Amino acid sequence: MKVEMESGTDGVVGAACGAVDAATPLGLYLHVPFCATRCGYCDFNTYTAGELGSSSSPESWQEAVDRELRSAARLMNPTRPISTVFVGGGTPSLLGAAGLSRLLSSVTEYFDLADDAEVTTESNPESTSPEFFEGLLGAGFNRISLGMQSAAPHVLATLDRTHTPGRAVAAAREATAAGFDHINLDLIYGTPGETDDDLHSSLDAVLSTEVDHVSAYALIIEDGTALARRIRRGELPAPDDDVLADRYRILDDRLSTAGFDWYEVSNWSRSRAAECRHNLAYWYSHDWWGIGPGAHSHVNGVRWWNLKHPARYADSLAAEQLPIGGHEILTSEDRHLEAVMLKARCRDGLGVDELTAGEYQRAAEFIDDGLLEHVGSVGARLVLTDAGRLLADRVVREILVAG
Repeated sequence: MKVEMESGTDGVVGAACGAVDAATPLGLYLHVPFCATRCGYCDFNTYTAGELGSSSSPESWQEAVDRELRSAARLMNPTRPISTVFVGGGTPSLLGAAGLSRLLSSVTEYFDLADDAEVTTESNPESTSPEFFEGLLGAGFNRISLGMQSAAPHVLATLDRTHTPGRAVAAAREATAAGFDHINLDLIYGTPGETDDDLHSSLDAVLSTEVDHVSAYALIIEDGTALARRIRRGELPAPDDDVLADRYRILDDRLSTAGFDWYEVSNWSRSRAAECRHNLAYWYSHDWWGIGPGAHSHVNGVRWWNLKHPARYADSLAAEQLPIGGHEILTSEDRHLEAVMLKARCRDGLGVDELTAGEYQRAAEFIDDGLLEHVGSVGARLVLTDAGRLLADRVVREILVAG
C-alpha cells in the first residue's frame, strides 16, 4: 500500500476524481468537530470550546466547509448526484436546526441531490427539541441518528454521557411526531458495571418507541481516553469477551423478536428501506468525500484524510489548497482484502466467486463449524450464521490469512 503525506496528494486526488465511474454511488460525509463535553470513551476528532480556544469557531468552520465543498464539486463529475449525506461528529445538533440547515444548503449549492437521497444527521438528545426536528425536516433532512448508549444512569455516568436516561426516548418520539420516518438509536453494551438487566431496560426503552433502526456496539477501550486511564489504574474492570458475547445475544434475540433484522453485525432495521444507505456505501466500498477536519474520503481506489485540527484545516482552504494530510492508493490486493473484511459482516455476505481458491477452502472449515453458511442459488454466497456473527473478526481474519 502506497502512502504519501501532503506532497503530490492534490494531483492524486484530482486524477482519481477525474476517472470515476458515474454509475458508482457518491456520498458526502460532513464532520462537525464540536462537543459540549468530552465523553470518557471517545477518541474521535472532536473538541470542546476550551480545547479550541480562539483558534476556531463554528463560523470559521462553516466558511472552511463551504470552501471544501466548492473544491470537491470542481473535482467530481458535476452531473453525478449525491446519493447520501451524513452529518456526524462531534455533536452536530450543537449547531441547532438553523446551523444544520445552512450546512445542507451549502451542500445543495454545489451538488445535486438524487431524488431519493438519504440525508442524515447525528444528534445528542440533550441538544434537541420538537422545534429542532421540525426545522431539520423542513430543511431536507430525512433521517435522524440519536446517541442513546444506555437507559441506565450509572452506565451513562461511567461513559461520561451528559443526557438524562429518558431523554433519548423522548427525542425519538419528538422526531417521529415531527414526521421523520427513519430514526436510529445508538446503544453501547459492555460498559463496566452494566448488567444484563441494565441492557434489558435499555432495550425496553428502545422498543417503546417507533424507531426503525438500532445500532449497538461493544464498548472498545481506546488508548488515550479517560476510560482507558481509569481501567489502567484499576478503578474499573476491562470489558469481558464472554460477557460481550452474552450481551450481543440478548440484543439480537430482543430485536429479532420485535421485528428487526440484522443487516450488518452491529446494525438492525425493521425493513430494507430503514437500512443506513450511507454506511452501506462504506461497507461496499462506494465513493464518498469526507468534508471537515480529520474526515476521510474514498474515491476510485484512493483514500485520503484531512488535516485534523480545525484551525489548520481552515488555514489550508483559505490558502486555496485541499486540506489533505495524506493519502493511500489501494492496490488490487488491498481492495480485495477490504471487500472480504467488510462484506463478510453484512447480511448479504460474500459471493463465492469473490474468494480465491485458498480462501474458499479456509471458509469451508467455518461452514463445517457452523459459523458460515451457503445461501442463494446453488450456494452462491457465504453468510455468517448467528454463531458466526459472534466471531466475525476471527472468521474473516482466518479466511484471509492461512494459519
